[in-house]
Parts: sequence; structure tokens; C-alpha cells
Amino acid sequence: MINGGESVASWLTAARPPLGSGHARPNGGDDAAALVPIGPEERASVRVLVVDDEHTLRESCASILRIDGYNVTVCGRGDEARSLLSRRTFDIVLVDLYMTQVSGMELLSVALEAKPDTLVIVMTGNPSVASSIEALRAGAWDYLPKPFSAEHLQVLIGRAAHAVIVARESSKLQAELDEEHGHSEKITILGKSPAFTQAMNLARKVAMTDASVFITGESGTGKEMIAQFIHHHSRRSSRPMVAVNCAALPETLLESEMFGHVKGAFTGAIRDKAGLLEAANGGTLFLDELTEMSQAIQAKLLRVIQDGVVRRVGSETTDAVVNVRFIAATNRDPEQAVEEGVLRRDLYYRLRVVPIRVPPLRERTADIPILANHFLAYYWNRHREPGSAMPKLSKEAIQTLQAQPWPGNVRELQNVMEHAVVLLEPGSEVRPEDLPFIDGQAQHPGHVPLPTEFHDEPYHVARERLLAQFERGYLGWLVERAGGNMSKAARIAGVDRTTLYRLMEKHGLQRDTIIKSK
Repeated sequence: MINGGESVASWLTAARPPLGSGHARPNGGDDAAALVPIGPEERASVRVLVVDDEHTLRESCASILRIDGYNVTVCGRGDEARSLLSRRTFDIVLVDLYMTQVSGMELLSVALEAKPDTLVIVMTGNPSVASSIEALRAGAWDYLPKPFSAEHLQVLIGRAAHAVIVARESSKLQAELDEEHGHSEKITILGKSPAFTQAMNLARKVAMTDASVFITGESGTGKEMIAQFIHHHSRRSSRPMVAVNCAALPETLLESEMFGHVKGAFTGAIRDKAGLLEAANGGTLFLDELTEMSQAIQAKLLRVIQDGVVRRVGSETTDAVVNVRFIAATNRDPEQAVEEGVLRRDLYYRLRVVPIRVPPLRERTADIPILANHFLAYYWNRHREPGSAMPKLSKEAIQTLQAQPWPGNVRELQNVMEHAVVLLEPGSEVRPEDLPFIDGQAQHPGHVPLPTEFHDEPYHVARERLLAQFERGYLGWLVERAGGNMSKAARIAGVDRTTLYRLMEKHGLQRDTIIKSK
């Protein structure tokens, strides 16, 4: 292990061969970073600045990185480093977090202000969660706790250098595309309400960084659209954005889909298969409904986030090193999920570098006319003959739309407008009665229509029948969503399995019957 007290000579004796050199490692395995495809010329083009007021550690880091072929500059004083960053540009800055005169946090800010694409790695001998999270939120690419080994340094700098090369290629390709097709907004998201504008401003700011983003919001608010916006406005836009719904797949299938598998790993694994993490290399991985992921897969994912190392299901060796930007989303309260033990705290901290809350539609009623007209035009052009006169929303229809509670949010509004388009006449004016959720009169927030079969029943009788209907419908949906996994169903519902089984028995429901009927 390396810290400020070891000599340069002893550290270099323990150093590994240059990354990508093809030499075998002492333990007989391949170093993860050796899989990063960076040639000697590319490595020499990566400019690294090492800043630390401990002479031994500073020179040791510089020596091994020079052996690996990087273009390295060293600096022993924070004020000198600050001046240097204002005059020269660096691709990677390795800086001690705690220094006299000028702190590592200040140098982090200076480096990113001078060149936002700079990848800053902070070294710290006091790697507390608070200081690490603070540095990551301030824009650090990663942190390196002291003491660390030569190999750990090589792996981390190798990953950073790979990210630099990918960013250069993406920027070059994007410039060529812009020159060929002109500049344009790649993903258009509509809204002008203050709450939505705040969320979009944050998305724009974070898009050009590689920081992990954690998006929260109710179902149907457009969390995946925000993720797509961030990706398509990032320097990774020429690379793929891969989305995985963590609630849609059983645990074993989700693990295989994300990490890949080797031939013979399980029944049906007839060949090696790369996973979604490898497919997203150089781009973005969108983890939708993250809180539905099992603890075992969360632990495996955390390893990838920390080290960039992917080990396929059934493999005993490192299969790939990936450089992926992570965007996670959930419709649950993630803090509560952490407290309940559903979401790993360390994974949450890693992914929640920049949190974005997408407001529900009821909190952005000013956006409803914009969205409704957009969906009206989109679906009219999609379902009707070209050139036919598009209907227009009346003032009353807009007021009615704004009065709805919209539990399904933007997705529900989208469905309502598509339904209306199918039935409307060309050139007509859209009235409240033309909207599918209207039954002769406008509804108001908080009003829930009562089915007619309950109108003549006493309150307690109607209440019990409605409750029974809800429970049967909810249980069927719950078991289907969990794929028949009752433990997972109980976690989704927020109840224990005993309660779930009792409710199933009360309504005469069988798990297998529900699954077969779907």
C-alpha cells in the first residue's frame, strides 16, 4: 500500500508493467485496466497533473504514470497549481483533498472552471462518506483513498484516460454531425412552469459532465425523457444510451441481461453473451425503477461503478472494463427505500451525485395547454390523412384539462389526447365532452366518480364492496408485476409476506392462477 511515508524506490519496485503492455500480472490474472484499449500514442496525449504537498507520494505517482506513458506534470503547492490550471489545460487532475494554503476542493473548482471536461480525482487520507460525496457533488470524477496500491492508481487513471479518449472521439463526431446537419435540439421537452423549469435547468447543467444522476418522480412524469435529454446533450451523445427496467425482469434474468453470461453458466446459456453494461460502454446506462433491483445485484453493480470492471455470470475472471455514465430513476422515495433496507446506502450515495425531482403534472398546470396541444398535433398527424384540418382545443376544454388531478401524469394526458384524436372531426373545436374522462360535466381535483352500481347502497355496504374490488384488482396487478415472486410483491406493496398471503386467501386468489391468466 502506498502513502506519504514510503520511499519512491520501494514503491516503484512494487509497480506493475505499463497498462496494456500485455505482460502477465504477478497473481496470474489480467489487470482490469489492461483491457482498456488505449494505444501508446493516445496515452502520451493524455495530460495529467499531480498535485500533493507530500513530496514522496507526489513523485511516486508521477513516476509510475510516466512509466505507463502519460504526459505528467507535478506540483507541490496549491497556489502554484491554481496558477498552472489558469494557464494550461489538463485532461486529468490528481489532487490531494487536504493541503495547506489552497485546498483540494478549491483546486477542483478552479480546474472545472478553466476546463469543464477535466476529470478531477481527489486523493484523501480521511476518506469519509461526507467528504467523498461533497467532492463528487462538486464535480470530481472519482476519489482515491490513501493508502493505495500502484495497481489501484493504474486502474483508476486507466479508466479516466479511457473516458478522455472516448470524450474526444464523441466531440469530434458530434462536431462533424453538427456541421453536416446543423445544430438542433435533439430531445425536446415541453414546459414553462417554475418547478419543471428548475428541473430542466439542472438537467442542462449536469448533461455536459459525467456525474451520475438520480431522477425521482411519480410514474408517468417523464423521468426517462429527462434521462434521454441528459444523454443527448452530453459529450456521450454519439454513443448508445441503454435503458433497463429493473422491475420488469426476474432477478436471475436481470443479472444476466445487465452483466452478460458465459457459455454454460445456466441452462440455456449456449454461448457467451455480452450484457447491457458492455453495450453501453462509452455511453449511458439508464436504470429505471432502481429500487426494484435485488440487494445481490446492487452489490455487483456497485463494483462496476467503483472499478469499471464487468464479470459476466458464471465467469471467474474479468471479462471487460467499461466506461459508463449512470442515470438512475425511481417513483419511490429513495431515502425511505434506504432506511427500509431496499436500496443499498453506498450505492445510493454513488448514484445520487446530482438529484433531479420531476414534478407531477398537478404541480405544473401551466404546462398542460402546451402539452395537450403538442399531443393533439402529434397524434393527428399520426392517425389522420395528411393535409386534413387539425382540431383546436377550446378554452373550456383547456380549463377542464387543468382541473384534473392526473394521477397518471403526462402519460395519462398523452393517452387522453390520443383517444380524443381518434374520434374528432377534422377542423372541429375540442369541447370538454370530447375528452374521454368527461361524463357530461367537468371533474375537479379530488373528485372520484362512483360507479353507478353503488349509488343506491348504504355507505358501509358500498365502502366494503369498493374496498374488496380494489384489493382484488391491486393484488392481481401486484403479483403480476412481481412475476409471481411473493417476497418481491411484498416489498413493492410495503407489507410483510404474512399480510400479503392473508389478503390473497381472503379473496380466494392463487399466485399461479393470476400468472397463468395474464
